[in-house]
Amino acid sequence: MDIVNNSIKRRQFLKSVIAVAAGLPFLNTPLFAKTTTVIKKPIPSTGELLPVIGMGSSGTFEVSGNSEEREKLLPVLRTFFDNGGTLIDSSPMYGSAEAAIGELLKEVTNKDKLFSATKVWIDGKKPGIEQMQRSMKLWGVSKFDLMQIHNLRDWKVHLETLRQWKADGKIRYIGITTSHGQFHDELETILKKAPFDFVQFSYNIENREVESRLLPIAGDKGIASLINRPFQRGGMFSKVKGKPLPAWVKEFDCESWGQFFLKFIVSHPEVTCVIPATSKPHHMLDNMGAGLGGLPDAKTRQRMIEYFSSL
Repeated sequence: MDIVNNSIKRRQFLKSVIAVAAGLPFLNTPLFAKTTTVIKKPIPSTGELLPVIGMGSSGTFEVSGNSEEREKLLPVLRTFFDNGGTLIDSSPMYGSAEAAIGELLKEVTNKDKLFSATKVWIDGKKPGIEQMQRSMKLWGVSKFDLMQIHNLRDWKVHLETLRQWKADGKIRYIGITTSHGQFHDELETILKKAPFDFVQFSYNIENREVESRLLPIAGDKGIASLINRPFQRGGMFSKVKGKPLPAWVKEFDCESWGQFFLKFIVSHPEVTCVIPATSKPHHMLDNMGAGLGGLPDAKTRQRMIEYFSSL
């Protein structure tokens, strides 16, 4: 079978998979006897289910208002929704990303299950309110599902505002974030004393520091965890370039190194959702495949760590 036919059958299979997850008839004839469903995990504070694969927008959706470059991202967004995605994460820090998301959402017809997540990233109560209102206009939404305090910036001031916004129905969930190992000590202290629905930080098979600190706190406090930098900004692919996947990854329905990395992350009991970012539709399709089928158990996770470390 040639590469093109493989790609076509892969898309047909994924559409069939999503139909199963939604309780709908197959959109295409299934290609395999064994079917899979979209993996979802509950948000601890409410029990609402989220697909374990979301979408980030840092870098990839920063197209500086260039309409031609923005339109190239439309297939990425459509692939995300076509394959069961819901949570999209952004921030005012990401330049024109929020504006690009808002414009592209106007062209997507199956976005009814969008879970909108962005951040406040500024000092001061009034500037924070104005920034969040601007984000609403850019996205074209009347309220956000999740508003996060980006990199702990002026968190005490913004938390007070977010609590009021949540009470007023302007947002549904409150979160706080950090990335690439920043502020872990301070974040740990904050999570122990202040109420949050979500926390976001970096975690991957190469950087597992949060396994001993932040993930256990999230589990104990009933806080959903969003994971950024799952590929170390692409650095982990250099390590595995040209190297075949071990045969045993088929046991948990893994078909690529990208899925290997993502399935490792979302198989952790305290991880709710991972948000890889991409500007390429075929990479998005591969990412979404990590949210289908099985996940490695604790013994297999250790085997994955040992195998990756040996490369």
